[in-house]
Order: sequence, then C-alpha cells, then structure tokens
Amino acid sequence: MKDNILNASKCFVVLLLLLGGFFSACDESINLAKLDEASYEVPGEAIGYITNNGGDRKKSFIDFRDKGVEEIYVGLTAEAPGDVTVSFTYDPSLLEVYNSTYETEYPLFPVSAVTIPGQVTVGKGSKLSEKAKVEFETAETLEKGKTYVIPVKAKLASGNVRLSETESGFLIFVDDLSKIPTAEKSTGIKIISCMEVNDTNPLNNLCFTLTKSGKPLIDMVILFSANINYNNETGKVFVYNNPNVQHLLDNREKYIKPLQDRGIQVVLGILGNHDRSGVANLGNEAARQFAQELKVVCDAYGLDGVFFDDEYSAYQSPTPPGFVTPSNAAAARLCYETKKAMPDKLVTVYVYSRTSSLPAVDGENSGTFIDYAIHDYGGSYDLSGNYPGLPRSGMALYSQEYARGYTTSEANLKRLRDDGYGGHMIFAMDPLRGNFNYTQKPSMERIARVLFDDELVYDGKPYKKDW
Repeated sequence: MKDNILNASKCFVVLLLLLGGFFSACDESINLAKLDEASYEVPGEAIGYITNNGGDRKKSFIDFRDKGVEEIYVGLTAEAPGDVTVSFTYDPSLLEVYNSTYETEYPLFPVSAVTIPGQVTVGKGSKLSEKAKVEFETAETLEKGKTYVIPVKAKLASGNVRLSETESGFLIFVDDLSKIPTAEKSTGIKIISCMEVNDTNPLNNLCFTLTKSGKPLIDMVILFSANINYNNETGKVFVYNNPNVQHLLDNREKYIKPLQDRGIQVVLGILGNHDRSGVANLGNEAARQFAQELKVVCDAYGLDGVFFDDEYSAYQSPTPPGFVTPSNAAAARLCYETKKAMPDKLVTVYVYSRTSSLPAVDGENSGTFIDYAIHDYGGSYDLSGNYPGLPRSGMALYSQEYARGYTTSEANLKRLRDDGYGGHMIFAMDPLRGNFNYTQKPSMERIARVLFDDELVYDGKPYKKDW
C-alpha cells in the first residue's frame, strides 16, 4: 500500500448522522421519521405498524445465500399507554392483495422454509418493540433468478392500541442466490484483490474467471481505502471516506452488489490519513466506539468486513489526550473490539508496521479475532508467531503489486499451495493500465494454473472509472 496516499479533504459524513443516536437506545437505531403520523385519523392515538432496521414499512428486499434473516419490529405512532403484545403469522392473503393491486405474479416463499417469530412487546411509554427475526433458508423448489415473497402479518395479542390496517402487514421480497456459483474454488485458497479505487473501477474483478469451474478468480475485494480521522471539535475519531470511496458506497447497487452476487466478498480498507489518529493508538474505550462505528458502516452499505493498515498516520509525541502510545497492543485491541462488534464480518490486517503482529487481548489470542493476515509485497514467512492461533488458511503470502510490476514466481505460488497457506493478494489490478498484457495478465494466469489447476479467462470487457 506504500506510495498510495489518499487525498485528504473535508470531513465525512452521512454515516455520522446514523451514529448520532446509535449508542443511546434501540428505538433510535430505527428510522421512525419515515412514518407520517399525521395521516392517521385520531391524533395522539397509538397505532401499530411493522418496520425493519432501515425504517421500511410494508415491504423490504433481501438477497441471501443458503440462509437469511430480516429483523422486524413493531412501532407505535405514540407512546404505549401500557404494555402491548403483538404476535406474527405467515399470511398468504397479503401477497394475494399485492399481486392483484399491482398486477404482479410474485410467488410465495415456501412456508416450510421460513421461521416466523412468536411475540414481541412494546413496553409502557415506549414506541418500539424489541426486534424479532424472520429466518429463512433455501429450498429445492426455489428457482434461480426468481423473486419470492414472505408475507408477515402482525396481530394484537394484548394492549390498548390498534394496529394499522395497511401497515400491520409486511412483505419480504427475497432473492435466493444459493444456486449462483460462488467464488469458492477446489483448493480453498482465497485470492484477495486490493483495489486502489481512486483510480480503478472495482467491477474489473468480474472480468476474470476460470475455464473449468467457471468461478471468479477473485474471492475478496478490498476497497482501498477509507480512513480513520480525528475530529478536532468532538475530540473523537471517525470513519472518513474520500469522494471516490463514498461514491462507490452510495452506489452499492452498481459497484458492490454485482461482486457479492458472484460470491466475491467486499471489505473496506481502514488507513491512517496524516493526522494524530491511527489504527494503533486508540485507548480501550475509543477502540470500542470506533469498532461500533465500523459496524454501522458495514451494515449500512452491506459490506463484508474491514481491512486494517497502519500507514500514513501522523502519530504525535508526547501522546495527545485521548490517545495511547502507538503499539501493536493497541492495534490488537481495535481488531478485537471490531470482531466483538461484528462477529459475522471479516477482520483482516496488513502485515506491516504495528499490525504486523498482534498480541493477545483479554486472554484471547489474536488468531481468534482476525480472519486473514496479508503479507507485505513478497513476504513469505509463516505468521503463526505473529498472530497466535491463526491457521495457515488465514495467511496470505507472496503479495504482488501490479502498478509497480512486483510479481511472484510459479515456484513461490507452488510453495504457498503445497504448504497449506490459504491466501494470496494482488494490489492495484487494472486492465486499463499499460502493463496489463505483459505483467498483470501473465501473473493472474500463473495464479489460475498453479493454485487452481485451471486456466484464466479474461472477457476483454474492462470497466472504466465512470464517476
């Protein structure tokens, strides 16, 4: 990543608006502003409706593989005068009305593959229930590329409120991607593409597949990079996205979702940005708060995790208030808190500077709270001592840097595979760069041949940076 310095501009952020109420209470994490209470006939009356994490009412849209979940809530237009209990049912009549009204023909998601939650309670004085989970899984009868609907109806079990006639039903439109090929390949080795998105469209990772399996060559894309920055007014650190990163996130349907639809994971790089903050100088509480913000970012934009790189921070000495002396231990704490905040997401690190080795945190070895450690260019040594507990499957060796022509040999790739290592990183891949035909493409052909016993297919349709 060295020499790839991000342009610093003014503070981000749309996402900090999300964080304004994130830590205070459950109901503040739901966008109640979408409800127009004035449309109801009785001012001040508590009327119930179904909503989800995004504040959607009536319907939502979800893609899933194998298993999926939609978290729903019961909201009220006014504070509950007493405890309110609401139950949920699977109600096909909701979809019948929808199809008839809009002249559509959406099929029902099979009830046998759905788990409808039981009851939720809105406590006295509250306007939002605890969350309930509608869980679903793939089924043999589901057709590839077809959208199905899970109809959920809320019914009042007890309490002095009434439920909205139009918004006590909730339709979950789901697309099962389980039958679409994933990026998982025969040897299990993951190819990680770290994209310098200031210059390159990440959709270029879709241009490369394998002849025999038809799988994408790339398993994981790192959007390089967002930043950790310091806010002088609040005295806190925050996630900053330069205009290029923010454009990709704001247009995830165009730039991120197509990658994930092919089974490619998309993670966000977190890099220093020339101020006093960095991934290796946060105290325990600051690390916890920043980890929570990373969770909000990943959830908001449907990302699969984060990648920490301890570069380009202007650490200060003596240590300024609110920070600790930069150390591997502080970097480990941030990784640990991030994994705790989002255990279902990837936590990856660059084997460089203070993330080059991570000690245990609260008695847990670092190999238990990071998923991948990615070597600096050409790095080849075993990382068991750097990240105790990390299996070889989580170690990426012999990283290549395509912008400067740093590639690796077939012998090195063979050693990676034969010795059971599980990852390999390429940086700054770009089919539109002048060295593509004589440096990048031959390198990726070696990767396909040596690591997967396959041949590379390049479709010859590169994506330009179109923003």
